[in-house]
Amino acid sequence: MKKNALIIGASGGIGRALSNELDTKDYQVTRLSRRKDGFDVTNEIVVADRLGRLENKFDLVIVATGVLSGPDGPEKSLKQLSSEEIMTSFAVNAIGPALILKHSIRLLPRDRRAVFVALSARVGSIGDNALGGWYSYRASKAALNQLIRTASIEFKRTHKHLVCASLHPGTVSTDFTQNYSNHAASSPEQAAKNILNVIDQFSPNDTGRFFDWAGKEITW
Repeated sequence: MKKNALIIGASGGIGRALSNELDTKDYQVTRLSRRKDGFDVTNEIVVADRLGRLENKFDLVIVATGVLSGPDGPEKSLKQLSSEEIMTSFAVNAIGPALILKHSIRLLPRDRRAVFVALSARVGSIGDNALGGWYSYRASKAALNQLIRTASIEFKRTHKHLVCASLHPGTVSTDFTQNYSNHAASSPEQAAKNILNVIDQFSPNDTGRFFDWAGKEITW
């Protein structure tokens, strides 16, 4: 019997690659995206409606949505910070995944292993921050990590087999990163394989943790 996977952000570079890779495995894939389905992760009415239409129990849910910066690029100094930029980053990168988790928990089975992963970023690590800058993006991803961590504690009581984790996909060659990559980037297809390899190794003991594309834990 095929497993069920739900990919949010399936029209983006990583989301599309994840969906395609899962198609080659033992999964029936449900795809949702803003571009193709009007799935606006920042609008709870839309999130609740779209996810409320789903009836399957999903063995895997991956949130592959995100925004890096506005038209002026990530802030290099505090002087460049604007309320609009930081609110947009938080809405898409933190609040959106939290709303998805809120409205998809009913779709995750309680009697068997299931995985909920939100794609985060190493720059969201407070402990790993040695360069500064990128205020809005860093802070929104740190908030996402805290939301995932907090939810994982709550869901241990009801979903004992659930892994709820943040995952850094590495630098991936997509429209999202084309102006900001200063080192080797993997293709979306390779990134998808890396992500799914890490997910395959997850156990319930990994819930509430933050990993990179190679399965190494990242400090908060």
